[in-house]
Amino acid sequence: MEKTLEQVRAFADKAHGTQTRKYSGERYIVHPVRVMETCAEFTTDQAVLAAALLHDVLEDTAVTGDVMREFLMQTMTRENATRTLALVVELTDVYVRKNYPGMNRRSRKAREAERLSGISADAQTIKYADIIDNSMNILSDDPDFAIVFVHEGKTLLQKMQKGNPILRSRAMKVVDDCLLHMNKKEAANEKGAADGALF
Repeated sequence: MEKTLEQVRAFADKAHGTQTRKYSGERYIVHPVRVMETCAEFTTDQAVLAAALLHDVLEDTAVTGDVMREFLMQTMTRENATRTLALVVELTDVYVRKNYPGMNRRSRKAREAERLSGISADAQTIKYADIIDNSMNILSDDPDFAIVFVHEGKTLLQKMQKGNPILRSRAMKVVDDCLLHMNKKEAANEKGAADGALF
């Protein structure tokens, strides 16, 4: 990882502090690093890779946009700093429970999907990588919630069609494979329950 991206990774790691991945217990930074590494297969654009590392910081930590801007301006060219921050803002959920307490998850996620359909191609590319990493992890670490999450991911991918087409196809395959796996598991459970009822 080049020096600038190492600095961005360190900033993101410090911002996330003691946060861990909800289902696996890993340090939180492993997720944005994996998202960045997936994006790096398709682009060398420093702003995109930096935004991948920072994509959850404004949403999930106490770091503000102003603090992030100041850090980026000291670390990157003005153009890349401005683009990086803009991408992170695009990727930061707007329709969250604290802002819309009277709206249920399904309604909030539907509005978020509409919003994400209009974000930039670069931001959508990062979101594809995010969906890939989250889907694979949640399937193994929280299979019950995975049913909800993976369906939401598929809806997002259907709405977001401006990003890297190869990565979008990969994300669609991951989501479809997760859904297939869950359907097979559910069918096996139902068969087991039916077989048990015979005895």
